[in-house]
Amino acid sequence: MGAEPLSKNKVALAQAPFVLGLQPSALVDHVARVDWSLLDQILGEHGGSIPVELGELEYILREVKIHVISCHDNDNDNDDDYPSSHIKTLAGGSVANTIRGLSNGFGISSGIIGACGDDEKGKLFDHNMSSNGVDLSRLRKKKGHTAQCVCLVDDLGNRTMRPCLSNAVKVQAEELTKEDFKGSKMVRNFKQPLLKLLESGNIDLCFANEDEATELLRGEQNADPVTAVEFLAKYCQWAVVTLGPNGCIAKHGNEIARVPAIGEAKATDATGAGDLFASGFLYGVIKGLSLEECCKVGACSGGSVVRSLGGEVTLKNCHWMYKQMQIKDLPTPEISK
Repeated sequence: MGAEPLSKNKVALAQAPFVLGLQPSALVDHVARVDWSLLDQILGEHGGSIPVELGELEYILREVKIHVISCHDNDNDNDDDYPSSHIKTLAGGSVANTIRGLSNGFGISSGIIGACGDDEKGKLFDHNMSSNGVDLSRLRKKKGHTAQCVCLVDDLGNRTMRPCLSNAVKVQAEELTKEDFKGSKMVRNFKQPLLKLLESGNIDLCFANEDEATELLRGEQNADPVTAVEFLAKYCQWAVVTLGPNGCIAKHGNEIARVPAIGEAKATDATGAGDLFASGFLYGVIKGLSLEECCKVGACSGGSVVRSLGGEVTLKNCHWMYKQMQIKDLPTPEISK
């Protein structure tokens, strides 16, 4: 990612940069809270993400309708679009979650590059993202299927994900043009191997969760979050390792910040927690906040999305996030006022 931090005395005068996310395949999430008996029926261990074929995804969705349980979460707004006792279907994918969070929650002009199919799922992705203010002018519509993922949530808020990417349309590297990136200040791109990309010197900011950080340092004697953030900081200006319920650790230059998680001790659904942390952290970078303040905004944002199902922050949870930011004396976005 690349963006120059804005000094605080220039925040009011500066125009918010256009944040652009690259997610080659548009993805639709089907999120539901289910009982353990369904998790025992599907192949693979509980938790994590294992790709499946379309037939298996459709089988799981049929079974979900039988095993779905009511979710009495912190967002009990009687939302007609997403009733708590049914499957919540919405645009998904890590990049989409972050970009939507930046646009909807923080009022930052944001867009996404990618491709969606000409099917109903593609229309759903388009509607969900555009209704949250995301610019879709760079989203290609292609003949074919849109990627899908079933997100099964247990009573502890843990996710078991089964994505179906086979035969899904996606934007190819050779299709990208300079016009796609015109006017953008930040780009999130996962096209190249991480280490090679880091060593290129083209990455200004890197996020990693604890598992990713450990994998990055596999074979090292001290493969802990502190070592990981120090390693990442050798190659980029901002290095952040999220630690789930234990918050995060980050480094920028010689400054290191540790910030605890904010919100409920027990998450309703952990889907999108890291993605929305990234939304908040990026908002802080754009506004020229200190490293610790960026982490705190990220913690408020990440804490807001785990209060209900899915990787989208609802209106009620947006207000909860703004309240947490005010309590911590952090600048809230104009759209919250």
